[in-house]
Formats: sequence, C-alpha cells, structure tokens
Amino acid sequence: MKYSANSVWENKDEYDIAVVGAGHAGCEAALAAARLGFRTVVFTVSVDSIALMPCNPNIGGSSKGHLVREVDALGGEMGKVIDRTFIQSKMLNSSKGPAVHSLRAQADKADYSRAMRQVLEDQENLDIRQMEVTDILAENGKVTGVRTYSGAEYRCRAVILCTGTYLKARCIYGDVSTYTGPNGLQSANYLTDSLKSLGIKMYRFKTGTPARIDRNSIDFSKMEEQKGDERVVPFSFTTDPESVQIDQVSCWLTYTNENTHEIIRKNLDRSPLFSGAIEGTGPRYCPSIEDKVVKFPDKDRHQVFIEPEGLHTTEMYVGGMSSSLPEDVQYTMYRSVPGLEHAKIVRNAYAIEYDCIDARQLKNTLEFKNAEGLFSGGQFNGSSGYEEAAAQGLMAGINAARKLQGKEGIVLDRSQGYIGVLIDDLVTKESHEPYRMMTSRAEYRLLLRQDNADLRLTKIGHEVGLIDEERYQRLLEKEKMIEEEIKRVSHTNIGTSDQVQELLKTFGSTPLTSGTTFAELIRRPELSYDKLEPIDKDRPDIPLDVKEQVNINIKYEGYIKRQMRQVEQFKKLENKKIPDDINYDEIQSLRIEAKQKLNQIRPASIGQASRISGVSPADVSVLLVYLS
Repeated sequence: MKYSANSVWENKDEYDIAVVGAGHAGCEAALAAARLGFRTVVFTVSVDSIALMPCNPNIGGSSKGHLVREVDALGGEMGKVIDRTFIQSKMLNSSKGPAVHSLRAQADKADYSRAMRQVLEDQENLDIRQMEVTDILAENGKVTGVRTYSGAEYRCRAVILCTGTYLKARCIYGDVSTYTGPNGLQSANYLTDSLKSLGIKMYRFKTGTPARIDRNSIDFSKMEEQKGDERVVPFSFTTDPESVQIDQVSCWLTYTNENTHEIIRKNLDRSPLFSGAIEGTGPRYCPSIEDKVVKFPDKDRHQVFIEPEGLHTTEMYVGGMSSSLPEDVQYTMYRSVPGLEHAKIVRNAYAIEYDCIDARQLKNTLEFKNAEGLFSGGQFNGSSGYEEAAAQGLMAGINAARKLQGKEGIVLDRSQGYIGVLIDDLVTKESHEPYRMMTSRAEYRLLLRQDNADLRLTKIGHEVGLIDEERYQRLLEKEKMIEEEIKRVSHTNIGTSDQVQELLKTFGSTPLTSGTTFAELIRRPELSYDKLEPIDKDRPDIPLDVKEQVNINIKYEGYIKRQMRQVEQFKKLENKKIPDDINYDEIQSLRIEAKQKLNQIRPASIGQASRISGVSPADVSVLLVYLS
C-alpha cells in the first residue's frame, strides 16, 4: 500500500474473489472460494458480526433443516459449526412421513459466531477485512474490483454480494427510528447507489425480531417445558453421532391471550407497520404479532416460544412475538402473557428495513445477467433465513470460482435439491416479499429428504472440489451397503414359524398364512426394518444411517418410483435449452405478456420458461415449435 496525494490509502493488493458481507451467506461463499484455491477477501462492517444470528437463536427447522443438510453434503460449513455449538436439538415432524422430517437445533449464538469466525481465520487463501464496501468497480460491463469507505481499491476478478439486511438499514419501533443494521451495528449506506449505477433494480424489504427478556424475570412454572430429543441426530454427515449426545437445555411454550390481543388492537395507530412509517414489504410466513392479530381476528391465542440465546447469557428470545410497537406497549403486551408478568426487557423488539434486489436479474448460477463477474447470495437476493442465505452463499462461491476456472457453473435443478428449488424460485418468479423455503414448494420432496442429502449431492461436491477423496469413498461404501441390504431383504424368504407370528402379534400386524419376504413385511405400516431384527438371523452389522435408507426405500418404494417417473418428464423440459441470443419479439404467436416476461428473465430452458408467471402452456408450446 502507499499513501496517495488525495489522502487515502491506495491498496495495491489483488485478489481473485471479493465477498461483501460475512453473514451466513458471506461465510459460505468465502470459504468455498478459498477452498477451491482462489485468493479471497471477505469484507464485513464488524468482525464481531461474522455469522451473527440477529434474530432467532436456531439453525434448521421445517424445510430449512433440509437446506443445512444439503449445504453440508456439498462441502459447506454451517452443519459442522452448529453441531459444535448447539444447546438443544429436535427432529421436527417425526410423527409424519420422512419427506417432512426436519432437524432444528437451538444455538449458542455467541459460540456459533466465534466458531465460524475461527474457521474463516484458519482458512488458507482467505483474508478478513473490517471495512464498508461503497462501490463495485467495473469496466465494459465486467467487474474489476471494489472500493471501500476509506477510498482503498481492491482489484479482483469476481465479487460476491452478501450484504444481508445491512444496505441502507433502518431499525424502527414506535416513533424510534435509527439508521443502523441489526443489533445496532453499523449499516452500509453507500453501496446501493453504486449498484443502481450498474443498472441493478432494488427493492425495499422488511423483517423484524422480538424482544429479548431477562431469564431471571420469567416464571417458567406457568409454561410448558420443551425438551430436546433423547437421541440427537447431527446436521453434518461428517459429525460423529456420539459427539452430539450432550446435556441439553430446555425451551418453553406459552400463549398470548385475548388481553394481549386487545392491547395490540388499541395501539395499532402507534405501530409504524400500520401508520405507513415502514415502507418495506415484510415476510408473509414470519409475521409480526400485530400482523397476526389483525389478519387472524378469530384466533384467541398464538404460540409463544421462550428460547435461550446461549449458555453464558440470561437473554431469552420470545419466538412468535416480533413487533415494532413502541417500548411502553411492548412492556404491557409481553407482560400480559402467562409467565412473563414481571418480564424485564433486555433488548426491544424492532422492525428493520433494508435494500435488496429483484433476483430475476440473476442467472441461475447467481451471477448478474448484466454485470459479468458479479454474483449475489443471501437475504440481499430477497430471501429470508440463515439457512436460505447459507445455501445461496455456497452456490455463489462455487460458481464464482468455476467462472474463474473457465468451467460451466453448477446449477441444481428442482429434482436435485431444495437448494435447486430455492434458487429457481428466486431467479424465475416475481417476489414482492422476503422468500422463505417451505417443503410445500418442492414438487419432488419425497426424493429430496433431509436423510439422503449426502446420497444426492456429495458426488457433486466432490466433482466441484469441496469434498475430499476420503469422504467420497465413504459415500460410495454407504451406497454399496444400502444396495446390498435392500437386495438381501427383498430376496430373503421367511416362513410362518411361531417366533414370526409372535413378533407380528406384538406390533398388531396380521399373521402370515404363507411365506413372504422381509421386504414385504417392512412395507406394512406398523412394521419397519428395525422391528424385524429379532427374526432376521442373517442381518449384517450396518450403520444406523444405512438401516434408515433401507427402511425408507423399501417402505416407500411405490411412491418413490412414481415420483422418479415425474422427474423424468420434468428433465425433458429442463434439458431443452433456449439459446442465449434468442429474439422473442420475432416469435409471432407468442402473446405480448409472454414476450415481455421472457425478454426480462431470459430463461435458460423450456422448463424454466414454463415456471414464469405470465407465460402460459400455450406460449410454451409455441416456444417448443419455434425451437424445433
């Protein structure tokens, strides 16, 4: 570096890839790029906010647990870090089918952030820089570097934007409005203008968080205790299951009541959400308590989860009661809830507005269509949630690296993973609110289970270079064991011995009148692979995860085969690629709306075109005829 005449430091360091932001997206992006051999720098407004959890203190949850498992299967870091720093773990929806089983772990927020920061600090090829990025530098439509608030320029060949909720952020409750990022951290106030100068369209979105309450002021005797699972399942496929069998903390469940709702209704005129003071669009599937009371007037109570923020703090998160009401109303409202009558607020609830993009400006590799070398991931893309952010950050990091390698980008389609569904929805469908992943968004969710994420995606992670040979060989061995055991139980006959009939009676299963196979018995709803162990004398000693796959693949074989046939039809449309230089205006039979939408999004395939709002099945037929 040298000190230049205009009194700013002129940075002569050059990097391959610069990552802007070190939240959950930025961490995964930076680690992927560095691990693939590229000299990488990650910028953050504060090194103390690396992998910060500004809202809920957990990782995973319904459908989000799938994303974390997929990130891990591809070689990401989130699953490994939460396995080291969780304080409670539960498998959600375990009473339902395996397609919707989702792992969720309560995190020690401070430990999680410290652990992820340590991973970044120890990573070869990766530098951390506490500095606000104010400008994206580009020449002839191609990224050449970034400029920071100090005036320093960092030259690079690709930039990944992972700014989260920091761009022109504004935190609001009641009449209080502060131009800060989450948790009172510095906002990033200059980058938006630079992005607009590159022709990037911006949205103004909103999210919110509830108050944090002092544990010592809570009466837990009026609440229902929520304990973790007796047997903890780790997030990462590389974590030793025995290492996560720890003493877990409890969470607590209570409920709002009519008094709570009346307090809220009487003060709606003081809520910036309803007064017009908040301009941004909030998340439909994570509404504030004011939203819930207004939109569901017939509901006499709402769940409230009291969750610890960590082992070394008395702060408790009030899940289900995010708000932007004034401080005095917050006190009255929270104290109307059973167990919180004497609650002391440590941090007020608030809403936060921030700038993000219309993600339809991105290719399905997460590179901007009109800015070569500029990639984007996380809440900046108009999504919500730590897990959605990590998934996008990982894919942006992988694809930025592959671009510099001169290789084709990695794009997961909707039949390969929840990550594929997430990104396809973001870049294809118009969204006027923060996008949240849900199992119902995945058409092929019986195939995209959290338990088989490694079987679906680890080979891709190995091909990319983020999964080492040892882990890859373990996967191949697991595949072999599953295949051999399914074959064995499908061809092993059992008779009608007294022992067999007694076991069937134990589980309320119909007695056998003739011989059958183990596989046929496993298909019975009341039986399973594990339950048949006492009568299976030749059963090999195989790992628990292999047993799980054998059971699921046999029990749901018919449904799985049917969904695989649906995937075959889906792949036919996905494989019909649309040339980059196609002129939709020349296709006379296309409707005007279809032409406009197709020109705007520039889909990569007929399959993607068919999912664009405003493109009808008739338009798709016209496209197919034109391309043929």
